[in-house]
Amino acid sequence: MDTLEYTALATAYTFGMTALGAAAVFIAHKVPSALFTKLSLGFAAGIMIAASVWSLLTPAMEEAANLGMHPAIPCAGGFILGALFLIALDNIMPHLHINSKDPEGPKSTLGKHSLLFLAVTIHNIPEGMAVGISFVAAMANGSPEALSGAIALAVGMGIQNVPEGTAVTLPMHANGASRFKAFLFGAFSGFVEPVAAIIVVYLASFFIPLMPWLLSFAAGAMIYVVVEELIPEAQLGEHSDLGTISVLVGFVLMMVLDTSLG
Repeated sequence: MDTLEYTALATAYTFGMTALGAAAVFIAHKVPSALFTKLSLGFAAGIMIAASVWSLLTPAMEEAANLGMHPAIPCAGGFILGALFLIALDNIMPHLHINSKDPEGPKSTLGKHSLLFLAVTIHNIPEGMAVGISFVAAMANGSPEALSGAIALAVGMGIQNVPEGTAVTLPMHANGASRFKAFLFGAFSGFVEPVAAIIVVYLASFFIPLMPWLLSFAAGAMIYVVVEELIPEAQLGEHSDLGTISVLVGFVLMMVLDTSLG
């Protein structure tokens, strides 16, 4: 298979896992507890941190060295640009984070459900980018280990999409959306992942020398989401230590996946 086929299959899986989590709205009979949301978001944060380090930044450094670059320049530069990209999205797109009552971004007449959908969509963009660019880098590298590492990243992203999908759809249903509408919003918030991944694959195919920058860009975007949204929400209210533990569990799981498969 070529890069595009691998990416399409991988992101179809991550999208499917988001839909699987969103489908919990059809069987759940109450709003998820604050503890469930805390654990879900912390777990997702841990996976994203580990993926950023082992699946994106480490390959970026190796690729930079192979291209004769000093790794610090493309890795630091790409990381900063990725974070700035997410900051820009945060400021130009109205959105509402989980467990928040006050929308962010420009003023909008959109309803609460649409604003929550946009928040999760923003969150999923860097995940899709990360999966896409990891497969581009793996195919350019040509080694089975690199391909296994890209697969491990996709597996990790899919795992953390399940509780995320649930954490979005259940509050949406509790706030008045029908079960089917909540499911659609939750599931299709994950559709941006295949779109972002395929766009990155097409762009990267023309800019192979920029691979270290692109890998680091995806890492910076993901870490921004973790620091700006996931970890703060995992620390809200009581039992913040459980939120911290869930971050560690997610981190270890992704680390094991990457080192075992990659």
